[in-house]
Amino acid sequence: MRCQVSVLYFARSAELAGLRCESLSVPRRITARQLWEEIVRAHPRSTCFLEISSWSCSPETKLPSSHQLAEAESAQVLLGTTRNNFEGKKVIHLEYEAYTSMAETEIKKICRDVRQKWPSIKHIALHHRLGVVPITEASVIIAVSSPHRAESLEAVMYCINTLKASVPIWKKETGVLWYKKE
Repeated sequence: MRCQVSVLYFARSAELAGLRCESLSVPRRITARQLWEEIVRAHPRSTCFLEISSWSCSPETKLPSSHQLAEAESAQVLLGTTRNNFEGKKVIHLEYEAYTSMAETEIKKICRDVRQKWPSIKHIALHHRLGVVPITEASVIIAVSSPHRAESLEAVMYCINTLKASVPIWKKETGVLWYKKE
């Protein structure tokens, strides 16, 4: 048996994939690594944007089982990657730093708020990397499942917008030439 998973692409991954969102048919019993392999298979010429150097769970972690997916038919995934430019300047990598204990508290609050705003939500995963993140690599991943697509899409957008507005994570763009010679 298979189920539909919606994958959202942002920044460089959207450019390489040539789209912002797509729905993939995947097996109901699938690991995190197998899900990435399904996405890579869908975009064989753009695999560089799917290389992940840090997993928030083991790549062999089983994703929700078939009985869980029967209750939650729609899974939305946002993968935010590092762009190669910022305000017309070339970017080599991003550096993220956080007030960790407060960031964890705020992320838990976002998850509680999602469950309150959309009671039908079944699963939420939200992870943001810290430290150096080279271009094309993922810095944030958000996954939300629900019985219907609308709720999980709205919840993913709420998560990323609220994370950017309220979680104490700071970003520094590092580029090749960031000053003008006189």
